[in-house]
Amino acid sequence: MEKVTATPAALDLLAEIVAEHGPVLFHQSGGCCDGSSPMCYAQGDFLIGDGDVQLGTIGGMPFYISGSQYEVWKHTDLVIDVVKGRGGMFSLDNGRERRFLTRSVVCLPPKA
Repeated sequence: MEKVTATPAALDLLAEIVAEHGPVLFHQSGGCCDGSSPMCYAQGDFLIGDGDVQLGTIGGMPFYISGSQYEVWKHTDLVIDVVKGRGGMFSLDNGRERRFLTRSVVCLPPKA
């Protein structure tokens, strides 16, 4: 089951980046520098750790989250959107005056 989706604006920005850089991957670490912005890297430029969890794909590109962050967010679905601003220093959305933003939707357990 996919735990991550993307808005049309995010898919448009992703297509622009993929056209320029080839296949990419996303990583959401939740670290102090990342905040709510997933980092977008060319595939092969970021090593996925043993503890990282793949939440699904957006636009055919894999989306990972750190294991510790997954434990905090495992009861949410993530929606990747785009807002005005600069992306993370090492993220491929940097310098485009638009950046990816992670929004979350809490998944409530079914009523008994």
